[in-house]
Amino acid sequence: MTSAGHRVVCHLDELLLERRMTLTAFADLVGFTLANASILKNGHARSMRFSTLTRICDVLECEPGDLLTVERDPAK
Repeated sequence: MTSAGHRVVCHLDELLLERRMTLTAFADLVGFTLANASILKNGHARSMRFSTLTRICDVLECEPGDLLTVERDPAK
């Protein structure tokens, strides 16, 4: 389990690398502060609005499942 108590993993780092996009450019295009973009990239975000997820997917030209996955529960 992740340190935040959930198993959701954000793949923003990989998507930015694939698109050769900086975190600063991403934050500007989405309308985030650089600090909030960093929180998301580093897996420390605790929640996200659907409208924010939609903007991220529009900017990165991806689907929500490309950005977020859920780790398997090792107890099962």
